[in-house]
Amino acid sequence: MNYQKPKGTRDLLPADTRLWQFLESTGKRIASLYNYREIRTPTFEEASLYKRSVGDTSDIVSKEMYEFTDKGDRCLALRPEGTAGVVRAVVENGLLNDALPQKLYYFSNCFRYENTQKGRYREFNQFGLECFGAENPEADAELIVLIGEYLRALGVNKYTLLLNSIGCPECRARYNEALREFAASHIDSLCGDCQRRARENPLRMLDCKVESCQNVLKDAPSILDYLCDECKEHFEVLQRLLKAQGVVYQINPRLVRGLDYYTKTVFEFEHDGFDGKKLTIAAGGRYDNLVAEIGGKPCPALGVGIGLDRVVQLTDKALIPVAPLYYIANITESVMPFVIELAKEYRRAGYSIETNLTARSFKAQLKYANAIGAKYLIAIGENEEKLGEWQIKDLETGEIVSSAANFENL
Repeated sequence: MNYQKPKGTRDLLPADTRLWQFLESTGKRIASLYNYREIRTPTFEEASLYKRSVGDTSDIVSKEMYEFTDKGDRCLALRPEGTAGVVRAVVENGLLNDALPQKLYYFSNCFRYENTQKGRYREFNQFGLECFGAENPEADAELIVLIGEYLRALGVNKYTLLLNSIGCPECRARYNEALREFAASHIDSLCGDCQRRARENPLRMLDCKVESCQNVLKDAPSILDYLCDECKEHFEVLQRLLKAQGVVYQINPRLVRGLDYYTKTVFEFEHDGFDGKKLTIAAGGRYDNLVAEIGGKPCPALGVGIGLDRVVQLTDKALIPVAPLYYIANITESVMPFVIELAKEYRRAGYSIETNLTARSFKAQLKYANAIGAKYLIAIGENEEKLGEWQIKDLETGEIVSSAANFENL
């Protein structure tokens, strides 16, 4: 039987992983500049964690989550997003008792039963950042600027920052009532899902992708007209902070995000994408009540998930640093012990080295060195071993670029 990968998954081959390593190393570098530290959490959690945090009525839980019962009759789920697991880990391990804010980042694979398409998979990858213990809009602005710096470092520049505030639970309660009244007067024009959402969670209607619903909901009331004084001030200060740092944004009062735990600030980085179809490449916001809902003490928090499966397709590959590969060829079989020792010294000095592991002839080694993309050739024969001197040849130009008596002279 010839096995194939499951639908919605991919094999990342060596030609691909170099680019992915660049995305990850760049993310770690940028995050560390803002004092974010790495955290790693399990691939699966109790399913109730996601139902409580993401929301029972969200599409993620109701339609997309991979849920299963293990042999101990425990109801578990593969993580559909990164935030809930990080919040659980922060609460369980007492990180909120340390100095605040706690600023954490992670790279994780997530799982959703999606309708697959370019840039959308059932196993996908996120670069996530979460900040706990900072309630001021300065934290929101810093996170948004950090994301922009990360995208800039990857050469991803053609995007639009969409910004909104969905207020606190009190604001949203009033707004939900207004949405219910609006939906009731247009109920026959809404899809079945939105008719259900109008009863259970009206805010979710604004996230519907059905064109007929979008046409109706464009005339729905705006959340910005229902913000309390505190939420309104938070949003206004955030905008001033972003403008002061030269961050360009567009306010989108229909932006609500697909997760129930958000409060106040929500945002998306939207790229023009492929074939004129816009792509959300990063999205997040504030979730000031989630820590308490999951069992911790009340703590303001915010975060973002950056969709690496989309960002990787937009990254400027010319920015990826390439370490040159050196091939040390043995002219005769007798010098192999010397070649092995020489390769060890070069590697200890930080050079990428390949040698003859399959008893190839010297001519075959030259062919292999070119095939694997080696930049330089060091040919070792009996004279080179005896004298302790050798030359380094550029395989592309054929020029001798250096002579060396040992690796330190390279």
